Amino acid sequence: MGETINAGLDPELLEDEPAAALPDDDQSAAEGEEETGPKSEWFVVHSYSGMENKVKKNLEHRAESMNMTDRILQIVVPTETEIEIKEGIRREVERRVFPGYILIEMIMDEDSWYVVRNTPGVTSFVGMGNKPSPLSQAEVNQIMSRIESDEPRVKVSFDVGERVRIIEGPFAEFTGVVDSLEPEKGKARVMVSFFNRETPVEVDFLQLERDT
Repeated sequence: MGETINAGLDPELLEDEPAAALPDDDQSAAEGEEETGPKSEWFVVHSYSGMENKVKKNLEHRAESMNMTDRILQIVVPTETEIEIKEGIRREVERRVFPGYILIEMIMDEDSWYVVRNTPGVTSFVGMGNKPSPLSQAEVNQIMSRIESDEPRVKVSFDVGERVRIIEGPFAEFTGVVDSLEPEKGKARVMVSFFNRETPVEVDFLQLERDT
């Protein structure tokens, strides 16, 4: 710190009045503050459901026009790909993980709070009272791993204990009861009566329909 202060000055000007130096502890603390600076955190804002993407664009535009991109860093509408199986047809759809909520990585201060809070479509920050509460790193990691996953989630349209009919495969036309579900595999274990004995059969969701 001392070398930085004295750089470029005439030594004769410093002979009678040497430069003051911070105590070692204070100097280290000051250097640490300069190195780290204010840290960004992730916050959640509430918006009107169904307008998340429009509000995201509003936030990006406001941050740009008000020169706040150094404090409002990322704006994310959490979505994930979901496999929906309906009437034996499998299709991929994109759905919002938290309808009505938007994640923002930002350095929180009065100015950045004002810009976000007064963006059209933003109704409030999530937090206790009027104080926004940042997400923990564990929460951020969990959300990000979910929305960045390459494996789509399977929407389960059956419940454990529900009667179903197998419509394809070696057990076609058998009926049974759902014993367990494995959404990550898109499969269910169904208990069917086979030779007067309850037998577990692993079946793809596509091979099942409700037994009405």
